[in-house]
Amino acid sequence: MRCLVSGSSGMLGTALRGALAAQSIPMLQLVRRPPSGKDELQWNPAASPPVADIAALEGCAAAIHLSGANVASRRWTRSWRREMTRSRVDSTLALATSLASLHTPPQVLLVASAIGIYGNRGEELLDEDSSPGVGFLADLCTRWEAAAQPAVDAGIRVVHLRFGVVLGPGKGALAQMLPLFRLGLGGTLGNGRQWMSWISLADAISAILFALQTPQLTGAINLTAPHPVTNAQFTSALARQLHRPAILPAPAFALRLALGQMADEALLASARVLPARLLHAGFHFQHNTVEEALAAALG
Repeated sequence: MRCLVSGSSGMLGTALRGALAAQSIPMLQLVRRPPSGKDELQWNPAASPPVADIAALEGCAAAIHLSGANVASRRWTRSWRREMTRSRVDSTLALATSLASLHTPPQVLLVASAIGIYGNRGEELLDEDSSPGVGFLADLCTRWEAAAQPAVDAGIRVVHLRFGVVLGPGKGALAQMLPLFRLGLGGTLGNGRQWMSWISLADAISAILFALQTPQLTGAINLTAPHPVTNAQFTSALARQLHRPAILPAPAFALRLALGQMADEALLASARVLPARLLHAGFHFQHNTVEEALAAALG
């Protein structure tokens, strides 16, 4: 099974490439820079067509689209909101349209999404049947998933991977937290009562491979561990793993002052999300508790 992969340079993409290679699954990577080997193909989602030689995509049995600008990397200025939209919605539409035009389309397309689609929901338990929330991030995720419709119309099985916070080594969410926590300067975000739905990097990769190989999975699936935690619980668990205190909270007003809308929708929002469809399909998590996930990421 030859697999087409985009967004393969980030933490998830790098780990996914390793997992596919370990299973001897050949890859064709979509890259924006000039290709450096036969397993790479240059594309430009903003161009028409996005791939100069569309025939080069023939023969792929599966496609995994992980591209997208980091929503929590900076303040959401108008220009950065446009970039987040381009990198997610426009790139997904470009790829889905290209795959739909092939003589032999892939059997399955997995597209990254996020649990940000649920918005700020307090204590509510959320699964894949829950309605979308409100706000920029929820709207962005809704449009992101809708952009894959050309692939659905072409008969491709499309799965939307709604990622929670992925905990693993490398340039992910945990890497942004560690410097302060290692200095003993970490703490809760706001009051710490907001729910944080997470997944270990190992389980995220296993779930992607599981979705590839499980024909009954279609539509949205939540890539989150079965046991979400509050931000206060996560903060305590991380501090224990590092053997450091975590007594300096970041007040909500300070986060809003520094980060604006991003603080409310990405850091202070509460999403208590369960992986109902993965569990129903028989997926087994390696890391069921946040302590286990943090130990694996930091070990």
